[in-house]
Amino acid sequence: MVGFLDRFGLVILAIFVLVVLPLALDTFRLGLAAKYLCFAFPAVGIVLLWGYGGILSLGQGVFFGLGSYMMAMFLKLESAANADSSSGTQLAAFFGTAGLPDFMAWNSVEKLPWWWEPFHHIWFTVPAILIIPAALAFLLGYANFRRRVSGVYFAIVTLSVSAIMAIMIIGQQGVTGGINGITDFKTFLGLDLDNDRAKLVMYFITAVLLICIVAAGQFILRSRLGRVLVAIRDGGDRVRFTGYDSAMFQAFVFAVAALFAAIGGAMFTIQIGLASPALVGIIPSIEMVIYAAVGGRLSLIGAVYGAFLVNLAKTFFSESFVEYWIYFIGGLFVIVVMFLPKGLVGILDYFRGGSKSER
Repeated sequence: MVGFLDRFGLVILAIFVLVVLPLALDTFRLGLAAKYLCFAFPAVGIVLLWGYGGILSLGQGVFFGLGSYMMAMFLKLESAANADSSSGTQLAAFFGTAGLPDFMAWNSVEKLPWWWEPFHHIWFTVPAILIIPAALAFLLGYANFRRRVSGVYFAIVTLSVSAIMAIMIIGQQGVTGGINGITDFKTFLGLDLDNDRAKLVMYFITAVLLICIVAAGQFILRSRLGRVLVAIRDGGDRVRFTGYDSAMFQAFVFAVAALFAAIGGAMFTIQIGLASPALVGIIPSIEMVIYAAVGGRLSLIGAVYGAFLVNLAKTFFSESFVEYWIYFIGGLFVIVVMFLPKGLVGILDYFRGGSKSER
């Protein structure tokens, strides 16, 4: 049975997210499932980065937030343009708010910042979501790995970056929405986001993208790059002595993990209708590591189930035990750390006598 799961794990995951969940859940619960799947994107990247690269990042919320905010900028500008056309551009021009998001008008911003302008266009927004977070991660990673900054020190660096990012977003309220974030999106490329059919379409897009990134992660692990990553994790000095630029490999996988997180953040904004500094800071970044740990730090597919189950537990406990749900979640994490150090995949390992985990 376990061998079957190892071989067809991606197929089982596809059936679960594309068939079982849509048939079993109503529109509201399917929307929650879409939210859970969005958090699986950074969890899959963390498995690549931490489980196979030996690099613990506590700042993946930064890249999740970047993808979220860039998509929010496009959606907000589209909503502002539609609002101007529906309420009359002359009235908007009279008050000096034509083309401006509502929170900028409330904060007396008179002109759209120059770096917002390109996000009027989807042909700029999508490449920006794919390139900017990955490029920033590569530069940050290479600068640190080149100087042999790794382990707990690199974790502290990424943790600091996530804290700085959250502070910057909150402090620049006039152009970022501040503590309230950016919300109140109406359409995506003319598609009404409040429509149940639109929500179903976006759910399937999210699910397909998630399956694609898991497949991409599996391809990386089975390639020469994956073997080099494991070698660097297990003996970085020996890899450097053989002539490999280990910093380049580590920076690359850090960029890939950032790319996965940014895609998840963009889909989260479309699905939930929110880009918030609460998604960028220290707590969400640590939670993303927990998703990977619960699922199994050596299992890409396990990370998806880990993100789904942890968020499902948060929802269930918060609905059923309003005052005590945080203690239930804390207890769940303690149990995993003490009794399931390999996460959910460790259970499968136990039944097959400790053979190698699925990749």
